[in-house]
Amino acid sequence: MSDKKRFLISGGGTGGHIFPAIAIANRIKKVVPEAEILFIGADDKMEMRRVPDAGYRIEGLHIYGISRDFSLKGIIKNIKLPFVLMKAMKKAKKIIKDFQPDVAIGVGGFASGPALRAANSLGIPTLIQEQNSYPGVTNKILSQKVCKICVAYDGLEKYFPAEKIVKTGNPIRDEILHIEKKRPEAYQFFGLAPEKKTLLVVGGSLGSKTMNQTMSAHIDELKQMGVQILWQTGEAYYQQNAMELSMLQSDTIKIVPFIKNMNDAYSIADFIISRAGALAIAELSIIGTPTILVPFPYAAEDHQTKNAMALVEKNAALIVKDSDAQEKLIDTFKDLYQNEQQCAELSQNMAQFALPKAIDAIVDNILTL
Repeated sequence: MSDKKRFLISGGGTGGHIFPAIAIANRIKKVVPEAEILFIGADDKMEMRRVPDAGYRIEGLHIYGISRDFSLKGIIKNIKLPFVLMKAMKKAKKIIKDFQPDVAIGVGGFASGPALRAANSLGIPTLIQEQNSYPGVTNKILSQKVCKICVAYDGLEKYFPAEKIVKTGNPIRDEILHIEKKRPEAYQFFGLAPEKKTLLVVGGSLGSKTMNQTMSAHIDELKQMGVQILWQTGEAYYQQNAMELSMLQSDTIKIVPFIKNMNDAYSIADFIISRAGALAIAELSIIGTPTILVPFPYAAEDHQTKNAMALVEKNAALIVKDSDAQEKLIDTFKDLYQNEQQCAELSQNMAQFALPKAIDAIVDNILTL
């Protein structure tokens, strides 16, 4: 074995867990260039593609969460879950024994549960990073055994041991921190015109059915406004509706399943319509672009609405409820599009929520372990 420091990072399921994990890995490599980093993810989730794309090795566990489907299939999945967890824990222990990490980091998601429990059982120092104002079940359970908990919101003493909490903010991808606005290469990449106003629509890494259906229903109204649109649908929705979406595409409407180079998308956006996940909020606060938030209503304890309201109460963003999107979202955008003063106020007020040093604070806490 070499003397290189080894870091294990686990979690995923959605971009809200994966991209912070990759941001942490990238910063560790910057601070400790010789570091070896291994990820553990769930073997059928998006981290199995996104992590290798970022240049890191990942091992997969067969793991899933409690099913809320009360059909026979859902009930059988729940009956099998304890055995699935035991098998995942056994595999995680083997991976960890082989890799011998100096520290294990959990970012939330199914795989982080067995991975960090295995690390704890083997005496390896552990840290979790909680992105949301309301923590998931996995992190609540892990909090009892980990050494430190990095959080982005106040008031998490209700869920975690207070003495372990460090408020750091959420880790932002490095390229988001250094965005050059109105980059000519970004317009060229997406095939859009620099002289036109651009609306970026992002329903989270997995997409939003509500936002997608609203955009499809109102696309002609948006065309008449003269705005150009960059719209991320999510891969599943894009595949299921490929023919319909291809008919909506034009010189001014670019529809894509997933945007890898989000920094380019942000750089050309004059307006943004977005879900209100913790990572989205952290990035949007750095960007400062006038934004309409459409919180995902089924997030645990409706935490996306809580995330959004923190901004709305400070006049830093607008909000449209998911249930009102079909009726109100495009009208809200039209009003914003025509109100330059409101756009300027939202941008200015958004800046107070920016925590650009979060990644440094998180990595500092990891290195102290």
